[in-house]
Amino acid sequence: MSHRDANIENAPKRMTHEDERGQVRMVDIGEKPPMKREATAEGFFCAAPGTLDQLQGGALPKGEALAAARIAGIQAAKRCDELIPLCHGLPLDSIAVDFERMEKERLRIVATVSTTAKTGVEMEALVAVSIAALTLYDMTKGIDKALRIEGIRLVNKTKKAC
Repeated sequence: MSHRDANIENAPKRMTHEDERGQVRMVDIGEKPPMKREATAEGFFCAAPGTLDQLQGGALPKGEALAAARIAGIQAAKRCDELIPLCHGLPLDSIAVDFERMEKERLRIVATVSTTAKTGVEMEALVAVSIAALTLYDMTKGIDKALRIEGIRLVNKTKKAC
């Protein structure tokens, strides 16, 4: 048996976002019990050391970029279902977006989202990080032409019974 055949055998019979005819659909979560759920995502905003110094010091020409990025990330998590077509709209209990200088040219963006619902908040956390990073990019692109956004990923997710 080839490696490809083994992957086919282990593959799910049907993707959860497809109906029996292979058509895209929203997953039915109606029968699932609500649970306490939390997801954390991270990403990295990379810029010249001087750019990050100005960013952290609140000295950018466009103003308080970290505050704007935090609010943008929170707002994006709240509207995730409008951005990603098959996401369920969720009542979010909390959203935190934080920034941490990891290296002289690297700022870590972390978003943690929680809810009590029938499905998880991974996409909300990932969207929060993505939009916060794009906001930082927008607010610094005029002074740094070598900006990068890297490594956006889910770091952790948990769920427990209510």
